[in-house]
Amino acid sequence: MSDLEITLLVFMLATFLGLEVIRRVSPLLHTPLMSLTNAISAISVLGAIMITGAEGATMLSKVLGFIAITAAVTNIVSGYLITDRMLKMFKKPGGKK
Repeated sequence: MSDLEITLLVFMLATFLGLEVIRRVSPLLHTPLMSLTNAISAISVLGAIMITGAEGATMLSKVLGFIAITAAVTNIVSGYLITDRMLKMFKKPGGKK
């Protein structure tokens, strides 16, 4: 097997494993899980910014870096919005803020 085939195999296995883990998460654990994924996305944003802004960056790496930054920031913002909405579901109506 070549390095590319091994890398694709690991990626596919990680994808299926991740889907199964996420699917079996209790709704009560949703907020801590979203916090963790937001932290991982923040690391992705920093890495993409470093690669995109590197001095010898090619046009391809700049375009892919921009796409990575956009996707990760969208994931972070969406995660906070979903977490906020879920936390509002647990508040009592007319309760204190």
